[in-house]
Amino acid sequence: MIPLKDDVPSYTFPYVTISIIIINIVVFIYQMTLGTSGTENFIYRTAAIPYEITHLVDIKPRSVVPPPFTLFTAMFVHGGLLHLAGNMLFLWIFGDNVEDTLGHFRFVLFYLASGVIASLAHIAMEPSSTLPMIGASGAIAGVLGAYFILFPRAKILTLVFLLFFVTVARIPAVVFLGIWFLFQLLSSGSGGGIAWYAHIGGFVAGAVAIIILRPKKTRA
Repeated sequence: MIPLKDDVPSYTFPYVTISIIIINIVVFIYQMTLGTSGTENFIYRTAAIPYEITHLVDIKPRSVVPPPFTLFTAMFVHGGLLHLAGNMLFLWIFGDNVEDTLGHFRFVLFYLASGVIASLAHIAMEPSSTLPMIGASGAIAGVLGAYFILFPRAKILTLVFLLFFVTVARIPAVVFLGIWFLFQLLSSGSGGGIAWYAHIGGFVAGAVAIIILRPKKTRA
């Protein structure tokens, strides 16, 4: 399922959401100028590598920042165009309403904290892994968790693939995001180069955080 848009209006301009999208795109464009070997080197220098963080060591090539701080740099680096496009699509659709609810400054803190907690969830499950962890999906999973709590009755215009047929349907957010989360749970441990536990940890962190942080009155 690919989300196309939701039906929840924003009452403030999503400066932060748009800024995060722009930063991710600019970083990716920069990566593309480095060539294949340069991009691989850049990824290893900016990625969060579980072994480096749990052992507080910096394996060559040296990280651009001390290993614990790669939890932040890794959020803005992607491994390919589809990786970037998928993450930014989800952030564009769901991020503006969460930003609208929290306010711009608190949304920045929420987004970064969700990303860090998501990465720590993955690291807790694979503390000795030397595979680089990159991408905004952990932080965006936090946004999805918040949206799940705030706007469960929202309708998500979704591109649905049914075997050889493709259709468009309006799916309640609680169903769309529930299916998304269930897929992460069922896929956890399957590997495939995807940090499933980061997605799970980010989603749960975002849902819990928004329960604590949201105003008493929110639009559903």
